[in-house]
Amino acid sequence: MRKFCALLLVSLLFACNSEKVKEYPVFEEETAHLRVDALKPFYHGVASGDPMQNSVVIWTRVTPATIIPEIEVQWEVASDSLFQEIVKEGDFITNPERDYTVKVIVDGLATGTSYYYRFNALKSTSLIGITKTAPENADEIRFAVVSCSNYQFGPFNAYGNIAKDKNIDAVIHLGDYIYEYGRGVYGDTTTGRFHLPKNEIISLQDYRTRYAQYRLDPDLRAVHAQHPFITVWDDHEIANDSYTSGAQNHQEEEGSYEDRKNAAVQTYHEWMPVRMVKPLYRKFSFGNLVDLIMLDERLEGRTAPPDSINAPGINDSTQRMLGEEQLSWLKNQLTQSEAKWKVIGNQVIFSYLNWGYKSFNINLDSWDGYPYERNEIAELIQNDSLKNILFITGDTHSSWAFEATHDPFSNYNQATGEGAYAVEFGVTSVNSGNVDERYPTDSVAAHEKTIVNTAINPHLKYANLRDHGYMILSLTDSLAQANWHFVKHMDVRSSEEKEGMRATVKAGNSNIVEL
Repeated sequence: MRKFCALLLVSLLFACNSEKVKEYPVFEEETAHLRVDALKPFYHGVASGDPMQNSVVIWTRVTPATIIPEIEVQWEVASDSLFQEIVKEGDFITNPERDYTVKVIVDGLATGTSYYYRFNALKSTSLIGITKTAPENADEIRFAVVSCSNYQFGPFNAYGNIAKDKNIDAVIHLGDYIYEYGRGVYGDTTTGRFHLPKNEIISLQDYRTRYAQYRLDPDLRAVHAQHPFITVWDDHEIANDSYTSGAQNHQEEEGSYEDRKNAAVQTYHEWMPVRMVKPLYRKFSFGNLVDLIMLDERLEGRTAPPDSINAPGINDSTQRMLGEEQLSWLKNQLTQSEAKWKVIGNQVIFSYLNWGYKSFNINLDSWDGYPYERNEIAELIQNDSLKNILFITGDTHSSWAFEATHDPFSNYNQATGEGAYAVEFGVTSVNSGNVDERYPTDSVAAHEKTIVNTAINPHLKYANLRDHGYMILSLTDSLAQANWHFVKHMDVRSSEEKEGMRATVKAGNSNIVEL
């Protein structure tokens, strides 16, 4: 009997120790107070992106209560919202090494088709997302174009409004999806929205926390669930005015820039619905109507910006925006494209721009600081008689319409647009601060008139330095049309908006015929 009791005690102790082995530490996150309990453990919703004609990326993040070594996630793609017609399904293993994110490339889909998708894990089911593959042929393609969303400037009302628009083929995000600054730095302190972590983000965990915070925003969560995204980073996903070997907002005491850049890139690939590809520049075909060419103008080949417009070597081939390899790839995409419209996803302004201020005229962080490669692109378009080239641009927190010519003072007719070789449409910020936050609205509006269609910028047809929102780009066989939409409120969540300017370009021309 004593022997049996001893064996029983040993067994109980072994069982207790075994149970202790299975006890995992609590998974603590600074952003936990921002979660919606009803979404557990899929607090960050779902997303899709990089739509091809037969495949798309689907994404989610599972947030466990404890630090589990791995989580098995089931995913389903269906042709109906009730998931009675499941067309694809599978399993995915996520873990702490990938911050519990889930990313699946779903192949074998029909072209130009909408699908529903969802995930299951930890005995729970995610929100249902809607995505869409690129068409083989199309009469019209409609993009929502956005850039520059800063959590500290208030709600993401523009994202919420795009989520409500059911007639979108894809959302093109041109960069500055997050901002790297610390709490209260570059923002509106009256909104009550402050960055986490409190410090400027530098480490891998810092970047992960910042993305987790942004992706808990209800409007950003909603727009990702409704539309596929096509994204590229600009500078604030890493640090302000970044380039391959440094950034304006990276100082020596902050450690290795290379380590910081690698942490930022890793987090971007973990949290964004992009294919795990390097380099990030890539092309998307929307049938015979549109080739969308997404450039990387920060990390792939950009050299440090020049100190001044007269800096030695500014016109040399050593001053690079894209780098030799990416530039060659771009040239090949433009010359080989058989699509009606060639749309270039471009982070910083391509056209020459004089901002018209006494203290600031030329932005050398834009293509104005990198004339060698810009000349190469312009000469290719002109020498090969390429037509229907559209640049879409973010970065400036302002709205623009250019008849693209970087030398508007010679061989360019302001009245007819003759001499322009492309059109450029700039989109304002989702909510990041612009000139209107620093100067009275009336004086900003007056300055817009000063720089538009005058002797200093004869090729600039429209500028809005005041409003925030998004742009809808519609493309048909005969027309390209940009419609700017501006939100009415910045400090509270609201769907109220006002429609801004509309610019139209006829196929075969590089002049804007309607404003």
